[in-house]
Amino acid sequence: MNKQASNDLQLQRLGGWAALFEATAYIIGFIVMIFFLTPEEGTDPLSFLVENKTFYQLWMLVIYVFFGIALVPLVTALYERLGRNDHLEVRFGTLFGYIWVGLVIASGMVAHQGLESVARMMPHDAQQAEAVWAALEAVQNGLGGGVEVVGGLWVLLVSIVALRQNALQKVANYLGLVVGLAGILTIIPGLGELGAVFGLLQILWFIAIARILLKS
Repeated sequence: MNKQASNDLQLQRLGGWAALFEATAYIIGFIVMIFFLTPEEGTDPLSFLVENKTFYQLWMLVIYVFFGIALVPLVTALYERLGRNDHLEVRFGTLFGYIWVGLVIASGMVAHQGLESVARMMPHDAQQAEAVWAALEAVQNGLGGGVEVVGGLWVLLVSIVALRQNALQKVANYLGLVVGLAGILTIIPGLGELGAVFGLLQILWFIAIARILLKS
Protein backbone atom coordinates (compact mmCIF):
# COMPACT_ATOMS: atom_id res chain seq x y z
CA MET A 1 0.00 0.00 0.00
CA ASN A 2 1.50 3.35 -1.03
CA LYS A 3 1.59 6.37 1.22
CA GLN A 4 -1.38 8.11 -0.45
CA ALA A 5 -3.57 5.02 -0.14
CA SER A 6 -2.54 4.66 3.50
CA ASN A 7 -3.43 8.29 4.20
CA ASP A 8 -6.79 7.87 2.48
CA LEU A 9 -7.53 4.79 4.57
CA GLN A 10 -6.58 6.60 7.78
CA LEU A 11 -8.82 9.53 6.85
CA GLN A 12 -11.78 7.22 6.18
CA ARG A 13 -11.31 5.49 9.52
CA LEU A 14 -10.88 8.79 11.34
CA GLY A 15 -14.08 10.00 9.69
CA GLY A 16 -15.82 6.81 10.84
CA TRP A 17 -14.77 7.29 14.46
CA ALA A 18 -15.80 10.95 14.23
CA ALA A 19 -19.26 9.92 12.99
CA LEU A 20 -19.55 7.49 15.89
CA PHE A 21 -18.63 10.27 18.31
CA GLU A 22 -21.27 12.55 16.77
CA ALA A 23 -23.95 9.92 17.35
CA THR A 24 -22.74 9.40 20.92
CA ALA A 25 -22.73 13.16 21.58
CA TYR A 26 -26.33 13.39 20.39
CA ILE A 27 -27.39 10.50 22.63
CA ILE A 28 -25.60 12.00 25.64
CA GLY A 29 -27.13 15.38 24.82
CA PHE A 30 -30.70 14.09 24.77
CA ILE A 31 -30.24 12.03 27.96
CA VAL A 32 -28.70 14.91 29.90
CA MET A 33 -31.31 17.39 28.69
CA ILE A 34 -34.24 15.14 29.64
CA PHE A 35 -33.04 13.73 32.95
CA PHE A 36 -30.62 16.29 34.37
CA LEU A 37 -31.13 19.74 32.83
CA THR A 38 -34.90 20.02 32.80
CA PRO A 39 -36.00 22.12 35.81
CA GLU A 40 -38.93 21.02 37.89
CA GLU A 41 -42.23 22.80 37.42
CA GLY A 42 -42.26 26.12 39.25
CA THR A 43 -38.45 26.42 39.24
CA ASP A 44 -36.94 29.49 37.62
CA PRO A 45 -35.09 28.16 34.52
CA LEU A 46 -32.21 30.64 34.70
CA SER A 47 -31.66 30.11 38.42
CA PHE A 48 -31.63 26.37 37.76
CA LEU A 49 -28.97 26.77 35.05
CA VAL A 50 -26.83 29.02 37.24
CA GLU A 51 -26.99 26.47 40.06
CA ASN A 52 -25.90 23.77 37.60
CA LYS A 53 -23.52 26.02 35.68
CA THR A 54 -20.50 23.72 35.49
CA PHE A 55 -22.59 20.74 34.42
CA TYR A 56 -24.38 22.83 31.79
CA GLN A 57 -21.09 24.18 30.44
CA LEU A 58 -19.62 20.68 30.15
CA TRP A 59 -22.77 19.62 28.33
CA MET A 60 -22.36 22.53 25.90
CA LEU A 61 -18.75 21.55 25.28
CA VAL A 62 -19.71 17.98 24.37
CA ILE A 63 -22.78 18.60 22.21
CA TYR A 64 -21.54 21.73 20.45
CA VAL A 65 -17.80 22.41 20.70
CA PHE A 66 -16.44 18.84 20.62
CA PHE A 67 -19.22 17.90 18.20
CA GLY A 68 -18.11 20.68 15.85
CA ILE A 69 -14.45 19.70 16.10
CA ALA A 70 -15.29 16.08 15.24
CA LEU A 71 -17.25 17.25 12.21
CA VAL A 72 -14.01 18.38 10.52
CA PRO A 73 -12.58 14.89 9.82
CA LEU A 74 -16.05 13.56 8.99
CA VAL A 75 -16.82 16.29 6.43
CA THR A 76 -13.34 15.82 4.94
CA ALA A 77 -13.62 12.02 4.77
CA LEU A 78 -16.98 12.18 2.99
CA TYR A 79 -15.64 14.77 0.55
CA GLU A 80 -12.66 12.55 -0.29
CA ARG A 81 -14.92 9.54 -0.70
CA LEU A 82 -17.52 11.23 -2.91
CA GLY A 83 -15.54 14.03 -4.52
CA ARG A 84 -13.50 11.98 -6.99
CA ASN A 85 -15.89 12.91 -9.81
CA ASP A 86 -15.88 16.54 -8.64
CA HIS A 87 -19.66 16.99 -8.54
CA LEU A 88 -20.78 20.55 -7.79
CA GLU A 89 -23.12 19.16 -5.11
CA VAL A 90 -20.10 17.68 -3.31
CA ARG A 91 -18.29 21.02 -3.39
CA PHE A 92 -21.30 22.96 -2.15
CA GLY A 93 -22.21 20.29 0.41
CA THR A 94 -18.68 20.25 1.80
CA LEU A 95 -18.68 24.03 2.04
CA PHE A 96 -21.94 23.89 4.02
CA GLY A 97 -20.38 21.18 6.18
CA TYR A 98 -17.44 23.38 7.12
CA ILE A 99 -19.73 26.36 7.70
CA TRP A 100 -21.77 24.14 10.03
CA VAL A 101 -18.55 23.37 11.95
CA GLY A 102 -18.04 27.05 12.67
CA LEU A 103 -21.68 27.70 13.55
CA VAL A 104 -21.91 24.73 15.92
CA ILE A 105 -18.71 25.65 17.77
CA ALA A 106 -19.72 29.32 17.96
CA SER A 107 -23.19 28.38 19.23
CA GLY A 108 -21.70 26.30 22.03
CA MET A 109 -19.20 28.95 23.05
CA VAL A 110 -21.90 31.65 23.17
CA ALA A 111 -23.92 29.54 25.62
CA HIS A 112 -20.83 28.39 27.55
CA GLN A 113 -19.33 31.83 28.10
CA GLY A 114 -22.69 33.60 28.19
CA LEU A 115 -23.82 31.64 31.23
CA GLU A 116 -20.53 32.49 32.92
CA SER A 117 -21.27 36.20 32.53
CA VAL A 118 -24.91 35.82 33.55
CA ALA A 119 -23.92 33.86 36.68
CA ARG A 120 -21.71 36.76 37.81
CA MET A 121 -24.51 39.22 37.10
CA MET A 122 -27.32 37.23 38.76
CA PRO A 123 -26.64 38.09 42.45
CA HIS A 124 -26.53 41.82 41.74
CA ASP A 125 -29.27 42.31 39.15
CA ALA A 126 -31.45 39.27 38.43
CA GLN A 127 -33.71 41.17 36.03
CA GLN A 128 -30.82 42.34 33.87
CA ALA A 129 -29.31 38.85 33.98
CA GLU A 130 -32.55 37.40 32.61
CA ALA A 131 -32.63 39.99 29.82
CA VAL A 132 -29.02 39.25 28.87
CA TRP A 133 -29.64 35.50 28.91
CA ALA A 134 -32.72 35.91 26.69
CA ALA A 135 -30.59 37.83 24.18
CA LEU A 136 -27.82 35.23 24.33
CA GLU A 137 -30.33 32.42 23.79
CA ALA A 138 -31.61 34.17 20.67
CA VAL A 139 -28.06 34.43 19.31
CA GLN A 140 -27.24 30.83 20.23
CA ASN A 141 -30.40 29.50 18.62
CA GLY A 142 -29.78 31.55 15.52
CA LEU A 143 -26.25 30.21 15.16
CA GLY A 144 -27.29 26.59 15.40
CA GLY A 145 -29.06 25.80 18.61
CA GLY A 146 -32.49 25.84 17.00
CA VAL A 147 -32.15 26.27 13.23
CA GLU A 148 -30.46 23.36 11.45
CA VAL A 149 -30.65 24.55 7.85
CA VAL A 150 -26.87 24.53 7.23
CA GLY A 151 -26.31 21.06 8.66
CA GLY A 152 -29.39 19.90 6.78
CA LEU A 153 -28.01 21.17 3.47
CA TRP A 154 -24.73 19.33 4.07
CA VAL A 155 -26.43 16.00 4.81
CA LEU A 156 -28.91 16.44 1.93
CA LEU A 157 -26.28 17.24 -0.72
CA VAL A 158 -23.96 14.46 0.45
CA SER A 159 -26.85 11.98 0.29
CA ILE A 160 -27.92 13.12 -3.20
CA VAL A 161 -24.40 12.62 -4.57
CA ALA A 162 -24.01 9.28 -2.80
CA LEU A 163 -27.26 8.06 -4.40
CA ARG A 164 -26.11 9.18 -7.87
CA GLN A 165 -22.76 7.44 -7.45
CA ASN A 166 -24.31 4.37 -5.82
CA ALA A 167 -21.85 5.04 -3.01
CA LEU A 168 -22.13 4.50 0.75
CA GLN A 169 -25.39 2.53 1.25
CA LYS A 170 -28.88 3.18 -0.11
CA VAL A 171 -30.51 2.98 3.33
CA ALA A 172 -28.04 5.53 4.72
CA ASN A 173 -28.55 7.77 1.69
CA TYR A 174 -32.35 7.74 1.83
CA LEU A 175 -32.16 8.36 5.57
CA GLY A 176 -29.82 11.26 4.82
CA LEU A 177 -32.41 12.78 2.48
CA VAL A 178 -35.01 12.75 5.28
CA VAL A 179 -32.51 14.12 7.81
CA GLY A 180 -31.43 16.89 5.45
CA LEU A 181 -34.98 17.95 4.63
CA ALA A 182 -35.94 17.96 8.32
CA GLY A 183 -32.98 20.22 9.08
CA ILE A 184 -33.75 22.62 6.24
CA LEU A 185 -37.42 22.90 7.24
CA THR A 186 -36.47 24.16 10.74
CA ILE A 187 -35.94 27.58 9.14
CA ILE A 188 -39.71 27.87 8.52
CA PRO A 189 -41.58 29.57 11.40
CA GLY A 190 -43.62 27.05 13.33
CA LEU A 191 -41.50 24.08 12.25
CA GLY A 192 -38.67 24.55 14.74
CA GLU A 193 -39.72 21.33 16.52
CA LEU A 194 -38.35 19.43 13.52
CA GLY A 195 -34.94 20.12 15.05
CA ALA A 196 -35.60 17.19 17.42
CA VAL A 197 -36.49 14.99 14.43
CA PHE A 198 -33.30 16.15 12.70
CA GLY A 199 -31.23 15.24 15.77
CA LEU A 200 -32.84 11.85 16.46
CA LEU A 201 -32.69 10.67 12.85
CA GLN A 202 -29.18 12.00 12.44
CA ILE A 203 -28.06 9.67 15.23
CA LEU A 204 -29.04 6.76 12.98
CA TRP A 205 -27.40 8.44 9.96
CA PHE A 206 -24.14 9.00 11.85
CA ILE A 207 -24.10 5.36 12.98
CA ALA A 208 -24.72 4.16 9.42
CA ILE A 209 -21.95 6.42 8.08
CA ALA A 210 -19.57 5.25 10.83
CA ARG A 211 -20.12 1.60 9.88
CA ILE A 212 -19.46 2.37 6.21
CA LEU A 213 -16.29 4.41 6.78
CA LEU A 214 -14.81 2.03 9.37
CA LYS A 215 -15.22 -0.84 6.92
CA SER A 216 -13.10 0.99 4.35
